[in-house]
This record gives sequence, C-alpha cells and structure tokens, in this order.
Amino acid sequence: MTTPSAPLTPEQQPAAPAKKGSTVLKKVGGVIAAIVIAVAVKFGLPILTGDAPVHAKAGECVTVTGADNDPKVDTADCSSGKADLFKVVKVYDNTFDLDKCGQELSALAQQLDSDKFVLCLEEVVKK
Repeated sequence: MTTPSAPLTPEQQPAAPAKKGSTVLKKVGGVIAAIVIAVAVKFGLPILTGDAPVHAKAGECVTVTGADNDPKVDTADCSSGKADLFKVVKVYDNTFDLDKCGQELSALAQQLDSDKFVLCLEEVVKK
C-alpha cells in the first residue's frame, strides 16, 4: 500500500488557465485608457495649466507676458493696474494678418484649437 502524498501548498497548485475573454478585455481597456489620456493631455492640460490662448473680446483687458515668440495671454480686470495690461480694441477672426490692426495698435496672433485670430491691443496706462 502506498502512502498518500502531502497536500499541495498554494505555490505548488497548478495555475488556472487564463480566461481568453478577460485578457482581450484588459487589452481593449488599456487602449481605451491610453486614448482618453491622450485626449485629456491634448485638450484639457493646456486649459488647466493656463497655457491655452485666450480668445478675448473687444472691450476686455488682457495681460501679455512671456517671450515674443510664445506669449502668455490672460484676461484681467481693466482697473487692476497690472503690468503688461492691454485693452482689446478689435478682434479679427480666421486670420493671422497682424497688419489688420494698423500702426497705432499692437497686434497679437493667437490660435485656439482650429480657431485663429488676431487681437488688436491698446496699452492701458497705469494711473
């Protein structure tokens, strides 16, 4: 007569075969998660970090900071007295033509998603 073998420990137990459906589901879920993250970074991150261009309207005030080739534009209260404060005099949509603002106004071309526009700006003098 033979003695029965000792029971197997969990490490010795044979692995259950992986379910094919769950593996495919994990791969599809991973691809969807990657797409969602890419879209969030493309559209959401610039807005959250304040790096998205501002499409101000005529009469609003903006501050313009940063390098000339990468200006940062933020809306501001016209009476705030902030440095680099400008009032938007005119907005030209669907163009990057800076000459539309003429000689007496500063011009700033911006693009927000597929919208391109030029802000014609007049410096707000500190009081």
